Amino acid sequence: MTSGIADVSNNTKKPVNPRLVLLAAIMVPGAGHLLLGKQLRGAYFLFFSIVLGWLTTKIAPEHATFIGRHAGGFFIYALSLPDAYRIAKIQSFKAQQEKALLNMVENPPKAD
Repeated sequence: MTSGIADVSNNTKKPVNPRLVLLAAIMVPGAGHLLLGKQLRGAYFLFFSIVLGWLTTKIAPEHATFIGRHAGGFFIYALSLPDAYRIAKIQSFKAQQEKALLNMVENPPKAD
């Protein structure tokens, strides 16, 4: 019979590099979340970036800059970047901890 820890390690996949996730999130809002397997969360960020970007074009004055006219979309985009990176860092840290724990179970320290 196998231990519960060994069962968990067989079901986990290698986490995505947080820097790669951040790069994808910089390219397209929600893409970093897609790499992490959080498709719905990524879709929400993309949807609200588009909707709020469009909405602020209707509200902003005509003399506003491009960023000012699309401030709502840029705001959601700016929120999505640290969110995707944070999730990737947490997943990476959890994978490191599981690997260390499994290593400790398989190779227990020897008592002197």
